Amino acid sequence: MLLAKYNMNSILTRASRRLRETVRFGRRNNLLFAQQGQGRWFSTSSNEMEILRNIGISAHIDSGKTTLTERILFYTGRIADVHEVRGKDGVGAKMDSMELEREKGITIQSAATYVKWNDINVNIIDTPGHIDFTIEVERALRVLDGAILVLCSVGGVQSQSITVDKQMKRYNVPRIAFINKLDRVGASPFKVITQLRDVLRLNAAPVQIPIGLEGDHKGCVDIIRKKALYFEGEKGVDIREDEIPSGLENMVEEKRLELVEALADVDDDIAEAYLEDGEDGISEELMVKAIRRQTIARTFVPVFMGSAFKNKGVQAVLDGVRDYLPNPKEVENFALDQSKDEEETLLKSESKEKFVGLAFKLEKGRYGQLTYLRVYQGSLKKGQVIKMGGTNKTVKLPRIVRMHANEMEDVAEVGSGEIVAMFGVECSSGTTFCDPSLDLTMTSIHVPEAVMSLAIKPKSTKDNDTFSKALNRFMFEDPTLRVEVDAETDETLISGMGELHLDIYCQRLEREYNCPVEVGRPKVSYRETLTSRADFSYLHKKQSGGSGQYGRVIGYLEPLPEDSKVSFEFANEMIGNAIPPEFIPAIEKGFKEALEEGKP
Repeated sequence: MLLAKYNMNSILTRASRRLRETVRFGRRNNLLFAQQGQGRWFSTSSNEMEILRNIGISAHIDSGKTTLTERILFYTGRIADVHEVRGKDGVGAKMDSMELEREKGITIQSAATYVKWNDINVNIIDTPGHIDFTIEVERALRVLDGAILVLCSVGGVQSQSITVDKQMKRYNVPRIAFINKLDRVGASPFKVITQLRDVLRLNAAPVQIPIGLEGDHKGCVDIIRKKALYFEGEKGVDIREDEIPSGLENMVEEKRLELVEALADVDDDIAEAYLEDGEDGISEELMVKAIRRQTIARTFVPVFMGSAFKNKGVQAVLDGVRDYLPNPKEVENFALDQSKDEEETLLKSESKEKFVGLAFKLEKGRYGQLTYLRVYQGSLKKGQVIKMGGTNKTVKLPRIVRMHANEMEDVAEVGSGEIVAMFGVECSSGTTFCDPSLDLTMTSIHVPEAVMSLAIKPKSTKDNDTFSKALNRFMFEDPTLRVEVDAETDETLISGMGELHLDIYCQRLEREYNCPVEVGRPKVSYRETLTSRADFSYLHKKQSGGSGQYGRVIGYLEPLPEDSKVSFEFANEMIGNAIPPEFIPAIEKGFKEALEEGKP
């Protein structure tokens, strides 16, 4: 009987866990709601594309990007429970699937996932915050339609925030901002907004104000709707709306006027309504539409606030993604028509059009190459024949998957605007794929130059083949990693974006390939030159058995004139055949080799 009871409890526990993985319950406006977490559809029609968002989450390191993504996955039902970075609970954040990421508590590789929030589908790419892995941010923003710029309420706009801002502007990516960590000592969200304006030159204004800061942070006030939002219940699942707390009314009015004025500077409808009837003439609907228009036009940045770690404000950010960031049809993307001398062609985000897509990230695994792809035009089906743009090479697509961090799910077809991955297609990063009847290419990804180098070699010579294989794979996946052999010192040099960047690859060599390495500073080939004539007379004697070796060389070295067109001149002033003429070329070659190696 006890055994039967135990089995029944086990069954109920597993059933409950499974239910929780697929359905997320919560309470909003005192009404119970449930959301399907796993179920979503792929865009195949215009209506479905309008409810699609492709967003990235970017910020300076340690601003809370991965923590925010973890809460988004939880509130949308994609994961059953919340886990923290560094894997302190033995699990770790879902998007940090690499062992090194969980150990160090940082994101090293960008990771893709997909969620459903209310009536929209969202493809999300969580990107690293460390400057050493900036290529991951670069190639993610190249294919995204919108972004969330996360900022620490204490640190504000930091060095990588500036880099990310430049990348967003390079690829014309609209963004909303989320000021995170309002629970930290020293939190100052309005100071951060001032930095957004002064440092990044953004027309930014808050759409929320916090209810308390540091240890007293309880929620936020929506200044558009003039409602207080409290995130209660287990892990902030229940959202309670209430009246504005006493003492915050004046601040709400002040910040709402600030929001209206920022919008009036760039939006004619808001400016007209404000001039005619003042702030009272601007309705909630009019303001939301204006924020959406100007966010998509990249002339305005709405600012949200909260604390992802304390489960406050995340659902409001998701509502902001729905209300203010564009769907694929609202973003213009261009390709170059190679058959018309690279004439610029506007791509149509319609699934009925001919297919065009861009490969933006590659991974080499045990099952072959995994290629991340953004579909810009047309649809993509399993078994479809597609062409590499700019070439006549065609490939038949064997497998399409959608990614959830390091997990994969096979799909038969995807429509325009989607982000998926392909198996079994060999290509390089930045390759354009299109219908065989087209000859289009898209602009590739900006790759920054390497900033430092290290000398590296395997500790054991028996690992040379594994060492070369691993470095070739890493170079293929990461365009910012360069490997070369110094012709003078014969050292293998790896170059990258910084010390951490190179250290991670050294650790991966040992962990993934069981190939420990020795690293050090590259050797420097010092050069010397002559300043005046030098005479020499050298006697060579060596007895190694037999007749031995004996020889004398007499001559002089002197610098060539500064305007000389040659760097080396060998003069033979021998008279007669005291030295056989066939030996002279060997002597000249010896001098050249000595010059190359810097030996006298």
